[in-house]
Amino acid sequence: MDKMLKKLFSSDEEELYVLDCLSYVMMSMACVTFVVLLFENVPYGRYASSKYGFHVSVRLSWLIQELPAFLVPLSLVLWASSSRAMYLPNQLLLGMYFCHYFQRTFIYPFLIRGGKPTPFGSFALAFAFCTCNGYLQARYLSHYAEFPPGWVTHPYFITGSCLWFLGWVINIHSDHILRNLRAPGETGYNIPRGGLFEYVSGANFLGEIIEWAGFALAVHSIHSAAFALFTSIILSSRAVAHHKWYLVKFEDYPKHRKALIPFVF
Repeated sequence: MDKMLKKLFSSDEEELYVLDCLSYVMMSMACVTFVVLLFENVPYGRYASSKYGFHVSVRLSWLIQELPAFLVPLSLVLWASSSRAMYLPNQLLLGMYFCHYFQRTFIYPFLIRGGKPTPFGSFALAFAFCTCNGYLQARYLSHYAEFPPGWVTHPYFITGSCLWFLGWVINIHSDHILRNLRAPGETGYNIPRGGLFEYVSGANFLGEIIEWAGFALAVHSIHSAAFALFTSIILSSRAVAHHKWYLVKFEDYPKHRKALIPFVF
């Protein structure tokens, strides 16, 4: 891995410059995506369409598209120069990242019940994002991120870590509720109830947004902020689309529920 990186970059300064540029590109893409999603839903799940390519099994697509988000960082930590990975803040932050993507890659796909196939276009874009973002987050944290002494006791780190954990729990619990709306073999839709679904239609999306916002606060860098921004735009759009879909699909859908933020939006 080190040999490959040395062929790509002449120095650490050059690679860090590329990481910074990738972050700004991701933020720019987030802005463009925001505009596009005003007119088009993210094309997977209930919004899947054949115009985005042939369909891939939902379990297989989730496993493969998320795989580089775990394997690329793991390779960087194990087989590339990781001069900062020995420090406690870096280890804890990398642990948060790996915790999320281990569950997302190796557990979540095998728990899916029913679920519509994923168009190849959506699958390919997700695979590319997971690859690039995995490199961006892990390389910065393992080799470049320098935190001041006592960072793990700093309010930013403590608050961010708590938000990350809260969001992670909300996300997993909400996925559990959605999964159990279907009996084995069923593919239809039902009104989700329980947990934060009593207040918002996109409880699972809200959990993941909180999770990565907390991660960005704890890392306190442009790299994690770009990730949190991009994720928030994608998932908030998805939450709004789901909310509108539920209101049309079910006449008895709770009218007090909001799309994403309880009591507000």
